[in-house]
Amino acid sequence: MKPTYLEENSNFDYTSEGIKNLIEKIDDGNSDATPLDFTLKAYYYIRDTWPYNPYRISFIEKDWKASEIYKRTSGHCLDKAILLITVLRAKNIPARLGLSKVKNHIAVEDILEKFGNDVLVPHGYVELFLNNKWVKATPAFNKTLCKKLQVTPLDFDGINDSLFQSYDNSGTRDFMEYLEDYGTFDHVPLPYMLALMKETYPALRENKFELGMVLNLAKL
Repeated sequence: MKPTYLEENSNFDYTSEGIKNLIEKIDDGNSDATPLDFTLKAYYYIRDTWPYNPYRISFIEKDWKASEIYKRTSGHCLDKAILLITVLRAKNIPARLGLSKVKNHIAVEDILEKFGNDVLVPHGYVELFLNNKWVKATPAFNKTLCKKLQVTPLDFDGINDSLFQSYDNSGTRDFMEYLEDYGTFDHVPLPYMLALMKETYPALRENKFELGMVLNLAKL
């Protein structure tokens, strides 16, 4: 049987107290919102409440529970995608995790120094089912960060795919491009994600980075 992308699992634990609290904050007293209305409120709340922080990647299973991510003060694209998927499933809106390879052209000095290139793997996005079709959304880059990078924040209307900003505000500098899509998942595939990172970043292989470890680039 194919997954319906509505079930609770170890990553998308929407009956946990933390996620119930998150949904209450998103609803803001209006629990009768339509699926589209809730989706948009959830997208913008998650996009801007957790500042984007790509420097800590954990390969410990329990760190990938939505209820654990909720406790943190910042998150990378995968963290924020997991939160969005979880609250959508709680509202009976099918959602799943997408993984891809992207190239970031702006503010990549730290990434270049620590990873050796400006390719980011895996980048996480959300694919959700609304109005009888699947659409993609990326709540990664918060408004404050976009202002700092001089990039327009990525909006989402629930109807059209919203994946990346091609250029900065001047329209002359490339910002981000998708290089490869690895498909969608009903869970967080940690072993597969680690394999992708080792393939992309030789330093991880050289340092024998394995499951159960935490990669904190801020301390490298």
